[in-house]
Amino acid sequence: MKTTFKACQRTLMAGAVAALLLAPAWQAVADQHMPGEGVSVTPARATWDTGWFPAAVYSLLLAELGYDVDRPTTLDNPPFYQSVAQGDVDFWVNGWFPLHNTYRDTFEQGAELIGYVAQGGALQGYLVDKKTADEHGITSLEDFKKPEIKSLFDSNDDGKAELVACPPGWGCELVIEHHIEAYGLTDHVEPIKASYSASMADALGRYQEGDPIFFYTWTPNWTVGLLTPGEDVVWITVEEASLPEDQKQFEDATVVEGVEGCVKNPCNLGWPANDIRPVVNSEFASNNPAAAKLFEVMSIPLEDIFAQNAKMFDGEDSEEDIQRHAEEWINENREQVDGWLEQARQAAM
Repeated sequence: MKTTFKACQRTLMAGAVAALLLAPAWQAVADQHMPGEGVSVTPARATWDTGWFPAAVYSLLLAELGYDVDRPTTLDNPPFYQSVAQGDVDFWVNGWFPLHNTYRDTFEQGAELIGYVAQGGALQGYLVDKKTADEHGITSLEDFKKPEIKSLFDSNDDGKAELVACPPGWGCELVIEHHIEAYGLTDHVEPIKASYSASMADALGRYQEGDPIFFYTWTPNWTVGLLTPGEDVVWITVEEASLPEDQKQFEDATVVEGVEGCVKNPCNLGWPANDIRPVVNSEFASNNPAAAKLFEVMSIPLEDIFAQNAKMFDGEDSEEDIQRHAEEWINENREQVDGWLEQARQAAM
């Protein structure tokens, strides 16, 4: 009986030790399923609505990791980059680089770039309706110095061609201003800086009435879905690249091969192809390895962003619509999404 009692004691002790060892392991596995549980996240999004869909997708996936994600704060570039560096917001996924290099001094002491929403392929440049370009031989910005050309786009008779440009606070506003000065267009081109969507809707209306149009755009964007390059409009070129000082090193990258609808190939758009990237508060990233890994590994194809932007232009532009579009995209790509989420959970172990 004595031996049996000791054997039972050993068995019970072994079981207790095993329970102590296994309990934390089981708890760790449970915690990894929702590594963001109990953590509030404050996202931001850009003022251009074509970036709202990616913002919604990233927020939904953070929520699947257990994070309590607030509604996004809509910010212009300067206040966002200051806010993310200070930790007033945790991230956005609307960074355009090198276009936003001008803000690096503002954010790099407290925030960082992690991953890519879309790498390369985000084009920018100037377009003219194809009918007018063909009839008058318009191929570059230099042509707008000619009185007979700029008068075609001068609806208010002030002697300047009207260019649908970028609102104040957008990174592209600064580059367009640089181009107008660098190419000697100050007396020839007037940038329209009102709401971009409203200005482009007005331009689309003029185009449908047969009037000439001249505008800046980027991809992905609904503009090049409704006005197809090569059919409705053409990309025009610059004679020689000129970029603001903080982007000088990218001037060789403004020449792009095979741009559909460009008047020349290769096409010197005057703008380098951009990466769309998450910009994340460094302290938040350090404290939340699951979120940081998600930013690092996930991405959204440009064609999917473009398709969603087209839905927005067709009227599906409410907050509920954008949320639904994001949910649908996640469901349609569930296998890949689950792989990203698993990598994020593993990073938090």
